Amino acid sequence: MALDDGVGAPLDVGVRAPLAHDELWPRAGAWPAFDGEKAAAVLLGVPTWRTSLSPTGAHATPAAVREALQRYSATLMGPPALDLNEALRIVDAGDIVEPDGDAGIAETVARVAELTDAARLVVALGGDNSLTYPVARGARATGLITIDAHFDLRDGVSNGSPVRRLVEDAPDAERIDPARIVQIGIADFANSAAYARRAADWGIRVVTLDELRRRGIDEISAEALEIAGAGASARIHLDIDVDAADRSVAPGCPASVPGGLAAWELRALVRALAGDDRLVSADLAEVDATVDADDGRTVRLAALCVLELLAGSAGR
Repeated sequence: MALDDGVGAPLDVGVRAPLAHDELWPRAGAWPAFDGEKAAAVLLGVPTWRTSLSPTGAHATPAAVREALQRYSATLMGPPALDLNEALRIVDAGDIVEPDGDAGIAETVARVAELTDAARLVVALGGDNSLTYPVARGARATGLITIDAHFDLRDGVSNGSPVRRLVEDAPDAERIDPARIVQIGIADFANSAAYARRAADWGIRVVTLDELRRRGIDEISAEALEIAGAGASARIHLDIDVDAADRSVAPGCPASVPGGLAAWELRALVRALAGDDRLVSADLAEVDATVDADDGRTVRLAALCVLELLAGSAGR
């Protein structure tokens, strides 16, 4: 079967063909290395995977997302058309080599803190969902929004516990008040009643998938930003767990289920939330590039979410 690479050149699924070159069709992703200078946005790979509750190759995903970004342009159609490569200074800070474990967490927190001081938006490429814990801490987040089918309120240390850890395990000055946490896309048949009660007892605002579809993206995004962005000098971290998407568009997410968010819904949510000045950091989590479909659709969706973050930031 032949697919289109985005510039009209057919290629066979599973065959890595060179991308066409056109000076009038610049690609996304070829961003310079972070040099310590101020930037609008900076990418950082945080390939966590060792504490995942299910076997995963998520540590291979940051590199795969960077490669997938080059299949797209960085141009918004407007009108007028806007090239994000020209509108924003976007840089890449490379990867945390070993982000798991206490030393890896400490290194990630320190690196994100450094990048947050230099850039308006830090985008962390995971990795499993455990990266949310050090990235939100490093960004000095005071509020948290998750796009996720799951609560991530489990006990212990795993990709199922980052939200609980930000409430209970972080140093006192870095803990997030659960009243400033919003979880969007929580799905039926993907969680337990016990964790639903924990979220309710803590005062977390839970927006189920059904409520999101009933009320709409614009209304839910506005409410989420108001809650997570409450208080003076608010700083919001956004966790984008791609397994909130429908399994047909995210087969490379081990926990994605049929009936999840459509690709356009996930992308629209990300762009709407990224347009707020209070959002200082985001992460992309739970994509396992090693088990993706042959056409790389999950990794490509994650790459598009990176571009949606940049698009929202450009519209501030």
